Amino acid sequence: MAESIVTIKNANIYQGSNLILQDVNINVNKGEFVYLVGKTGTGKSSLLKTMYGDLPLREGEGIVAGYDLRQMDWKKVPFLRRSLGVVFQDFQLLTDRNVHENLKFVLKATGWKDDKLMEEKINDVLDKVGLKSKSFKMPFEMSGGEQQRVDIARALLNSPKLVLADEPTGNLDPETSEEIMQLLFQIAKDFNTTVIMATHDYIVINRYPARMLKTERDRVFDSAAVTA
Repeated sequence: MAESIVTIKNANIYQGSNLILQDVNINVNKGEFVYLVGKTGTGKSSLLKTMYGDLPLREGEGIVAGYDLRQMDWKKVPFLRRSLGVVFQDFQLLTDRNVHENLKFVLKATGWKDDKLMEEKINDVLDKVGLKSKSFKMPFEMSGGEQQRVDIARALLNSPKLVLADEPTGNLDPETSEEIMQLLFQIAKDFNTTVIMATHDYIVINRYPARMLKTERDRVFDSAAVTA
């Protein structure tokens, strides 16, 4: 029987006092690749933010990577995030330090202390994203695609069960988008990691078909995968 990594039942998603999505029911299994699609402003980012503890879940039930979203508080959110990897559209790299130091900063912030183990982990994730020789580079010296790879490497640092990617190809040209998609699918397949990717790029979706969750009219609809 498949193991669930995300289960949300009868949930209402709020941004402040505004109800963004209602009666959300989602189940995502370990190792699945799932698109979260919908027009801008229909709640994709709010749903992702709820999954990684940036927005509180006030109504309904939600279990993400074994953590109960209704029980989240500021003390528990860091533990939830250690089980997740989050990939942002705008990379959010620290511009005052090189790739290696960007990754080391995250490891230290999530409780790593052993320098040797940190070095091994940094080399491992950079190898996975094809940037092993670029650890000394500053973010401004890298292309958008390379920065996105660093962002993905950062998301993999704590060997997450779940990667949440918010429009990861949104600022990239088509060729680079293709490379990033291949990388994300490879991660899901090779490491049995669940990837939930918010996007409105249907060219990407058509090239890499997978199950889709669609935000529309304050709801989330589940559509079966279209086979290539």
